[in-house]
Amino acid sequence: MGEPLNVGVVGLGKISAAYLTTLARLPELQVTALADRDPARADAAVALAPDARAVPVEELLAADDVDLVLNLTVPAAHAEVATAALAAGKHVYGEKPLAMTVAEARGVLAGADGRRVGCAPDTVLGTGTQTAAAAVRDGRIGAPIAATAVFSSAGPEVWHPDPEFYYLAGGGPLLDMGPYYFTSLIHLLGPVERVMGAATRSRPTRTIGKGYRAGTEFPVEVDTHVTGVLVHTSGAMTTITTSFDVVGSDQPRIEVHGADGSLSVPDPNRFDGDVKLRRRGDDGWTVLEPAAGYRDAARGVGVLDLADALAAGRPHRASAEVALHVLDVMQTLLEAGHAQASLPVTTRCEQPEPVPLTPL
Repeated sequence: MGEPLNVGVVGLGKISAAYLTTLARLPELQVTALADRDPARADAAVALAPDARAVPVEELLAADDVDLVLNLTVPAAHAEVATAALAAGKHVYGEKPLAMTVAEARGVLAGADGRRVGCAPDTVLGTGTQTAAAAVRDGRIGAPIAATAVFSSAGPEVWHPDPEFYYLAGGGPLLDMGPYYFTSLIHLLGPVERVMGAATRSRPTRTIGKGYRAGTEFPVEVDTHVTGVLVHTSGAMTTITTSFDVVGSDQPRIEVHGADGSLSVPDPNRFDGDVKLRRRGDDGWTVLEPAAGYRDAARGVGVLDLADALAAGRPHRASAEVALHVLDVMQTLLEAGHAQASLPVTTRCEQPEPVPLTPL
C-alpha cells in the first residue's frame, strides 16, 4: 500500500461524526485538518480525528498536507466550497446534493481541471444495492422490464424539533431522499433519458409534533408528494414515489422486475440488507448471499473508493457525473409534474462499474 490520501474536512455538523468514524479505520485515508464556520465544532471534532488540527477554512484549502477536501457543509454551500477546493488544487468529495441546481453543478465540474470530484450517496456501494445489481447483470431476472421505488413518511416534523428546512426550496421528499433512490436505480438499470411526473403539496402549513417547539406551525414551500415514471436508456421503466404525506406503509423500497423474475432490493439509505429473488415458477422468495459491494461499509466508503480509483487510474463510482445526472433527473421530474408533460433529461452518465465483494 502506498501513502494514504490526506483528507481535510470542511463542515463538522451532525453527519461528520459518521464520516470521521469510518475514515479512522481506513489506512488508505488520513484526516489531517478540520474546519467549520463555528471554530468550536472543529475543535470538538478533533476527538474523532486526533491526528488532525482545527483550522480556518482558508488555511485548510491552502494546506500542503490536504489532498482531498471532504465537503460536509450545508447543501446551499456545497457548490461554493467545492469550487474553492478545486481552485486550490484539491480533489473533492461531498455530501449530496452536488449543488442546488444543475447549472451550479455544471459549474463545479467545469472547474475540476483533471481533479477528482465525488459525491454521496455512497450507501449504494454496500452489499445491498451491489448484490442486487450483480443479480441483474448476471441475468437472474432475465431482461429488465420495470422497477418500482417508494419513499414514504408522514414528514420529518413528526420527529424533528426544527424541521422547517425540509420544506424550503431545495427540500421536500424528492430532493432530500430522492438521491438515494435515483442513484441506486442508476446502478441497477442505468441512466435515465425521459421522465413523466405529477407533484402536489397536501397542505400549506405543517405543525411540529415533538420537542421544545411542539405545536409550532410553519409554511410549506415545496411539493410534498411527487410521483413519476423514469424511462431508462436501457428501455426499462421505473415508477417512483417520494412523499411526506403517508402515515404508514408496508411497500418495499425498490423492486426490479424482469422477463424471468423479480428482485426485492433493500433500503438504498442503508449499505446492507437482504436482497430477495423470485424467479418464474418459484413458490416464494430466496434471500441471496452478498455477492458484491463493500462489506460492513459506512458513510465515507465513497471517499475510500475515490482514493483507490485515483491510485489505480480507474473511474470512481460515487462520481460527480452520477450526482449531476441524479440532480438533473429530479429537477426534470419536478418540471414535468408542474407542466403535466413528458420531458427529456439532458445529462447522461455511465452506469458505474460493479464493486467486487470487498471486506473493510
